[in-house]
Amino acid sequence: MIASVSGVVKATTLNSAVIEVGGVGIQVSLPARFAAALVVGTHADIFTTLVVREDSLTLFGFDRSNSRDFFELLQSVSGIGPKVAQSALSIYEPEELASAIASENSAALERIPGLGKKGAQRTVLELKDKVSDLARNQSAGSTSKSHWRTQLQSALIGLGFTARDAEATIDSVASDLGAKVDETDISELLKLALQNRGRG
Repeated sequence: MIASVSGVVKATTLNSAVIEVGGVGIQVSLPARFAAALVVGTHADIFTTLVVREDSLTLFGFDRSNSRDFFELLQSVSGIGPKVAQSALSIYEPEELASAIASENSAALERIPGLGKKGAQRTVLELKDKVSDLARNQSAGSTSKSHWRTQLQSALIGLGFTARDAEATIDSVASDLGAKVDETDISELLKLALQNRGRG
């Protein structure tokens, strides 16, 4: 299995990217929000899984290893294929999905394109007992380091920062907050990042 791809982003679309690795361009299918955060010409580290079908080989990529793991978990549900699983991770983080499943919030799951009401109910039924750890993390408000960095970088780039400036600003915020950074809400991190840029 191709577990990860690291290289320069050569091109992006709404839900994919071409990553150059050793002179070879590898196309990776991505959740929409991750694809939107990538910047052509910058380096990207992507966790991947290869989906093999009779007529195709598709490499799916994610910003975090647990997003990839949840992508594979979703496909264990009867009727859910890679496209629906990817759609789920385009609009929800793994912790949010786990929380919705654990709390039997079918309405939230029904927002996933291609899933539908019966699919949402089936997902709750088949995965509720398997997502308890992730759901507890969500309810406790824990956010992984890579998670907040990705979210903050995406927000800063959306505000006009270059990828390099965004990374430098994020590093400065992380240095200022120290261990508290992992406990700080993303909106507060964005506010601090903008203040930091203003001081510069």
